[in-house]
Amino acid sequence: MKIGVFAGLLLVASVSFAGNEEVTYRKNIRPLWEQKCMKCHGAESPGLAEFNANKDKYKGAGKGPRMDSYPHLVQFVGWPDTGAIMRRLDDGKSTKDGKPGNMYVMLGKTEEERQKNLGLFKDWVGEGGWILKKFKDLTREELGKMQVPE
Repeated sequence: MKIGVFAGLLLVASVSFAGNEEVTYRKNIRPLWEQKCMKCHGAESPGLAEFNANKDKYKGAGKGPRMDSYPHLVQFVGWPDTGAIMRRLDDGKSTKDGKPGNMYVMLGKTEEERQKNLGLFKDWVGEGGWILKKFKDLTREELGKMQVPE
């Protein structure tokens, strides 16, 4: 079991597996992120508050909020932009309208590759932790299911 605190939230992450391998940020998510997402969400991208204050400017420049480190990325899982990773990367199977998130297509060139990479993110977030809700709509139980091993 891994325990950590981020932004005042206690994160308790039990081991999750892809096959027989534990899915962690360092081993699985970071390399995938570098390959698929870093161009728009790297160190030169604005922090979340700056991005939110100037969304049109940054979107026009092809930049999203900074997510190039564990602390930056976890903001979009647990808090303050709870569930944003899940909403953006979801394949539509978790939504009422069946529409994939706007970044799902970035997970791979083929549907097979996208599903494989989505599976890694789901394993990383934890069983039952792939929740598309915003923080204000979550229960403590749901928040506790979000597991993001570093």
